[in-house]
Amino acid sequence: MSNIIILGAQWGDEGKGKVVDRFAECFDIVARYQGGHNAGHTVYIGERKFILKHIPSGILRPGKVAVIGNGMVVEPLALVEEVDGLTRAGIDVRARLAISNRAHVILPYHRVVERLSEARPGRVAIGTTSRGIGPAYEDKVARRGIRMADFVEPDSLRSLWESAVADKTVLAKAFGIGDEVAPADSLERCLAVAECLRPMVRDTAQLLCHAARDGKRIILEGAQGTMLDIDHGTYPFVTSSSATAGGASTGTGLPPTRIQGVIGVAKAYITRVGGGPFPSEADGKGADRIRNEGKEFGSVTGRPRRCGWFDVPLLRYTAMVNGFDSLVITKLDVLDQFDEVPVCVGYRSGGVDIDTMPASLDGLERIEPVWENLPGWRSHTHGLDRYDDLPARARDYLRFLEERTGVEIGCISTGPERDQTILRSGSRLVALLE
Repeated sequence: MSNIIILGAQWGDEGKGKVVDRFAECFDIVARYQGGHNAGHTVYIGERKFILKHIPSGILRPGKVAVIGNGMVVEPLALVEEVDGLTRAGIDVRARLAISNRAHVILPYHRVVERLSEARPGRVAIGTTSRGIGPAYEDKVARRGIRMADFVEPDSLRSLWESAVADKTVLAKAFGIGDEVAPADSLERCLAVAECLRPMVRDTAQLLCHAARDGKRIILEGAQGTMLDIDHGTYPFVTSSSATAGGASTGTGLPPTRIQGVIGVAKAYITRVGGGPFPSEADGKGADRIRNEGKEFGSVTGRPRRCGWFDVPLLRYTAMVNGFDSLVITKLDVLDQFDEVPVCVGYRSGGVDIDTMPASLDGLERIEPVWENLPGWRSHTHGLDRYDDLPARARDYLRFLEERTGVEIGCISTGPERDQTILRSGSRLVALLE
């Protein structure tokens, strides 16, 4: 009985929501272990489109339990809106959602602090979504955050709120920020929201550990992608949490010994949002074509994504730090109409081949990609669900990626819906799902 981690192998937006939803039928619980409500996971079921911001996409499967882990930061107002929206869509959420009592809370003053941080003179703008996620994690690490356990207790919330608002007001005044740190009615709104969330708040580490002990199967779902990990990503252009497989245990309380597999999700090309290094970024026309074919716009923000070609050295690096057992390749169909498909197969710096991922921003920006052009297949793959039905050159492309990255491709997504998926028999991935 396997418990697995599913996470992004690139810079996020790889299609993890669809993958988790597709595999959730084989599991009992889906738990998300990091990030906030800036990571939108989009799932299509027939004509219906669901955008999930906090809640794991396993919630869309009847009878499955969804867990918001302690490694997440929760925006209470946005979470209640998400719960209510799913409820109106006929999804039984409240009886099947568990929120960690140790998860930290994003409050109105966090958004003010983030705007201050991004706009400060001399600061390298990261290109955040300004939803208060980074400042909430800052407060967590500084040991001044408010956790769900206190948020749902009115007396605790009032006391902690007054102290936090006083501190943030001093900070805002020092930097000449005219925004009100916390509008007059915001505490009362939070108290009302806390009443709605209280029945779902519990010790989710205990829930998960007891479930694993009892033979229940668990998916641990990451947000963003490995290259945005606070430690292993393209720092400082990263998120504020541990998006790698290592974050799954700390972000849920499920021990590493209870996890049997790690599945990476990667697009057949690559995208990233916001600033930061991007070695295999395509030029203007190539990027525009990928963006338009792949509808590469943020599901939460609507921002156009930067687009490029598959990056083999990057995938080898993310496979190393995560220990991927298998890869899911998504959006293969986006490349159907290209005459040739460039692939970044190596890095050079100063004319010298390098076999490591540079740690410094300067080193990352000096990377020169080494390209190899593969023939396109100029044939329809959208919606195919059998590997042998793929065009020969599409299979050649996938085989090339397997050989160069050193990781099997156990699954290929050929469209946004559940059934537009190819599972490769005999793969390690299929064994983990059984």
